[in-house]
Amino acid sequence: MLRIRLAEESLVDPILKGEIRCPVHLYSGEEAVATGICANLEKTDYIFGNHRSHGHYLAKGGDMGQMIAEIYGKESGCSRGRGGSMHLIDPENGVMGIVPIVAGTISLALGAALASKIRNDRRVTVTFFGDGATGEGVLYESMNFAALKKLPIIFACENNLYSTHLPIREIRVNNNISETASPFKIPGIRVEGNKVLEVYDAAKKAVEHCRRGDGPVFFEFLTYRFRGHVGPDDNIQGSHVDIRPEEEIEEWRRKDPIDDLKKYLLTSKICADSEISVIYDEVTDEVNRATDFALKSDYPKPSDLLNYVYKS
Repeated sequence: MLRIRLAEESLVDPILKGEIRCPVHLYSGEEAVATGICANLEKTDYIFGNHRSHGHYLAKGGDMGQMIAEIYGKESGCSRGRGGSMHLIDPENGVMGIVPIVAGTISLALGAALASKIRNDRRVTVTFFGDGATGEGVLYESMNFAALKKLPIIFACENNLYSTHLPIREIRVNNNISETASPFKIPGIRVEGNKVLEVYDAAKKAVEHCRRGDGPVFFEFLTYRFRGHVGPDDNIQGSHVDIRPEEEIEEWRRKDPIDDLKKYLLTSKICADSEISVIYDEVTDEVNRATDFALKSDYPKPSDLLNYVYKS
């Protein structure tokens, strides 16, 4: 969680200064979901993400230096600088695709899970998506097919209460998203998404469920983004504001998943504050090295503009 948080926060100043030019959707505040789920996955398992997927990429084992280089648009990035923040990939670690189209990777994850079922390779696929994606028909088509074929797929909805700038109360009649799995006879589970140990325990059971061949699982993780929908804050018609109520933001900041786990570790005497400080220092060094790698990398050459572009 700390690797994700510090990597994300290191991008804030470069974004505000215009050094990073692509749209960046920061994952700060939601780290427990990606961490708790991916801690249960094998390297060969698959994940698919969405527009806010730096955390998914890092939690699954993606290289931090290549991620930051991609965000800067550098040739050394994981997508050769062609994709930016919302197009990350690392097939060697099971990060099969991150795409900004709302619900765009759900059907791709479904296909990967079907391939696993056909091959009988016991791989589990996780598709991460936001609460906004629950308004897209492809999710329900995919749940139906996954249930019908008993595919090894986990539908992981990260409900941060806002679809861009629209609060969930203005979009859904039933705010309990986990109940949408019921018509397909898929286990629908609601989890406190800022408590990493609860996420881990729930995900462990779901992964075991999928590996046994018992079919899909649907999660709704209740969480909250600390930053704007895109960028450090919400730039609305040139004004850097946040349309969310201040008291709501502060309430969720008190539920910070990193602070929550730190408190648990200290009160349970699992580790000392000095040991946690060492972890902070190590992660800070890693982020600094990754940023240095990105800054020293070259941009793609104009002569290579058409590389990796395909036509039928």
